[in-house]
Amino acid sequence: MKPIEIKKSRSIGTGQPTYIIAEIGINHNGSLDIAKQLIDAAVHAGCDAVKFQKRTPELCVPKDQWNIERDTPWGRMSYIDYKRKTEFGLEEYSAIDDYCRIKGIDWFASCWDEPSVDFIEQFNPLLYKLASASLTDLPLLAKVKATGKPFMLSTGMSTRQEIEQAVRFVGLDQVMIAHSTSAYPCPPQELNLRMIHTLQAMYPKTPIGYSGHETGLATTVAAVALGACFIERHFTLDRATWGSDHAASVEPGGMAKLVRDIRDTEQALGDGVKQVYESELGPLKRLRREVTYAGERTGE
Repeated sequence: MKPIEIKKSRSIGTGQPTYIIAEIGINHNGSLDIAKQLIDAAVHAGCDAVKFQKRTPELCVPKDQWNIERDTPWGRMSYIDYKRKTEFGLEEYSAIDDYCRIKGIDWFASCWDEPSVDFIEQFNPLLYKLASASLTDLPLLAKVKATGKPFMLSTGMSTRQEIEQAVRFVGLDQVMIAHSTSAYPCPPQELNLRMIHTLQAMYPKTPIGYSGHETGLATTVAAVALGACFIERHFTLDRATWGSDHAASVEPGGMAKLVRDIRDTEQALGDGVKQVYESELGPLKRLRREVTYAGERTGE
């Protein structure tokens, strides 16, 4: 597999450190201050990137749901007004762009509609993400493909045929594919991590990653052990916060442990070539009897 270069100092693919993404999404609940706190926490944890979600509510919310009343932290309001309130605009994303540059962490976004791609493109992101819900949205796929940027395809709630159709449509140049199950939170028995190997077999020259929505950390580390080149987990300051994604998110302490365990796992995997390490020489001298291949003791 040829790694995909996202910037001069960083590629994603086999032989590269796992690219770890803290998915802020809409967990900022419309607050730039919370977004900055999450960026700080992601930097402290050692993540490579933070990711947001960008929507045009008038395009993404079905019209028959616009006026449905909803209880929110800001009082009772229509669903369309709630979605508008949680969307960041030019002022907020300009601040995020500046803040991430100062903090030295990558940022990008999942765009859920074509105007949102135009909006995010003005910040010249390193890459894009196509959410699982967008896998069959061919005009949106074409819009992201036309930017010329690397992009990730997430495969939750999709059949194998839908994955193959999307890949045929966009081709494999600059594409990364994430295995995912779109349940929030997802029970362990539905994670199906062996799909990472299935996708690797289907697309052997393409970086395969994992976008997880489970509540624990061990299964995400297992995805790295299975060969995931990039990892994405939803990120929150507090899992009890009001909002749709918080319960399936990782808190700052958990994210730091996840990054640590992923880095330890990368080192532990090694190269598959058996050798006797220097640290084994002492135990070897103390514990092993010297024998011939015929099983006879030597040195007598």
